[in-house]
Amino acid sequence: MGHEHARRSVDHRRRLGMVLAITCTILLVEVVGSLLSGSLALLADAGHMATDAAGIGLSLLAMWFAARPSSPSRTFGFHRLEILAAVANALVLCGVGVYILVEAVLRMLDPPKVASGTIMVFGAVGLAGNAVSLALLRQGQAESLNLRGAFLEVLNDLLGSAAVLVAGAVIWFSGFLRADAIASALVGLLILPRTWRLLREALDVLLEAAPRGVDLAEVRRHLLEDRSVVEVHDLHAWTITSGMPVLSAHIVVSDPSASGQVLDRLCDCLRGHFDIDHSTIQVEPAGHRHHEGTTHP
Repeated sequence: MGHEHARRSVDHRRRLGMVLAITCTILLVEVVGSLLSGSLALLADAGHMATDAAGIGLSLLAMWFAARPSSPSRTFGFHRLEILAAVANALVLCGVGVYILVEAVLRMLDPPKVASGTIMVFGAVGLAGNAVSLALLRQGQAESLNLRGAFLEVLNDLLGSAAVLVAGAVIWFSGFLRADAIASALVGLLILPRTWRLLREALDVLLEAAPRGVDLAEVRRHLLEDRSVVEVHDLHAWTITSGMPVLSAHIVVSDPSASGQVLDRLCDCLRGHFDIDHSTIQVEPAGHRHHEGTTHP
């Protein structure tokens, strides 16, 4: 499991590095396009790209720290930094979404004149670049909250580029200047629900909620099915970082002399049924629980 997680982390860093390079390139292209055309829409989209580039850079930095080895003072290393970066990215995304909605309202009240032809050209360039970045992150975002944050940022950029392109076409053919503001408002409304889901999942990890897909009642039932297990208490499951669920439990057994075999069976059960490779199980004889003081169920 550790080797597989390390391999995925290297692949995630490589993909994020490529996406960061593409994002910075699109950012520079859109700034040039804005200067050539005087387009506020392109300049605003370039600002979104700059924000996302900063967020992706933060994600890469967090993943670099997470790859550092553990130490006696940090027994799980820096893996949790990935989740902190996901929270930061979610907050940035929320800010971007609110900014887009506010800016859309202002532009509806006073729509600026834009060079629609130039907008369409540079919007198409941004759309193509963001599509490549999205393809690079699509698989990894299902394995890492950090990559999911980057994925949502790139999706935000792609929607922004598409909105700029469509708005430019509408303005080109109809002269309806408020098309840019309407498209921006739609993008903002799409961003905020996705951002909330990312933030909620990251906060669940920080609050040490049970991993998604792990039902502790079902875990308890599986553990109690072992012929030597009499009772299960102090059962906890949480997530260190994406793809690293852990579990701890106190197990009362009928025959403490066979505790080694019981541990092997229970660890195989947790690994096979719940994909939990890191588990800490305390095996106890009957009556030992009374010496532990207050315990959890």
